[in-house]
Amino acid sequence: MKNKIYPRAHDKQTVYLKDVITGANIDVGDYTIYNDFVRDPRDFERNNVLYHYPINGDRLIIGKFCSIACGAKFLFTSGNHSMQSLSSYTFPLFFDEWELDVKNIRDAWDNKGDTVIGNDVWIGYEAVIMPGVKIGDGAIIGTRAVVTKDVPPYTIVGGVPAKPIRRRFDNATIDKLEALRWWTGTMKKSSAVFPLFSRETLRHWSRRNKACRCRS
Repeated sequence: MKNKIYPRAHDKQTVYLKDVITGANIDVGDYTIYNDFVRDPRDFERNNVLYHYPINGDRLIIGKFCSIACGAKFLFTSGNHSMQSLSSYTFPLFFDEWELDVKNIRDAWDNKGDTVIGNDVWIGYEAVIMPGVKIGDGAIIGTRAVVTKDVPPYTIVGGVPAKPIRRRFDNATIDKLEALRWWTGTMKKSSAVFPLFSRETLRHWSRRNKACRCRS
């Protein structure tokens, strides 16, 4: 994929996220888009990735062909006060004030590790992804959902905290999609590829799956 910020001419609200990221601890796959009609979407790293300080080494990993809606936020470990001590106050963070050893600064929070977003994930308007969450391929995150736990592939979640609403497809179709992993390799922009994503293809797969169940 060539360096290209805007997928569409005359649309400055949507960017290919990979080409506006500068931080070493953020990794975004090809064709993942972010739309922002309130702020400049090129400032995603500053406005949407919060408490992401280099001292922890935790990463934000976003796969290919994801769609991230306006105002979605990714919170990281450094904003997560420790609940393993008698006080939730971040004393180690203010080491100079309390004459503490700077080497213990990370004791101020509980480290949740990397946040990983799979491929073909749709994250809705103003959703919040909490530290260390893993979201599977093909999942959908509802508007203003607060995701505190891992989300299985091809699952729709919503609410506060986010809970599963339903799976997007039947199990047999999901198994096929997980085996296919259509986002891998080189995408050819041709009419031969995109019929795969049509509703008719989904209906065809569903009919075949039902027929197989009837014969079993």
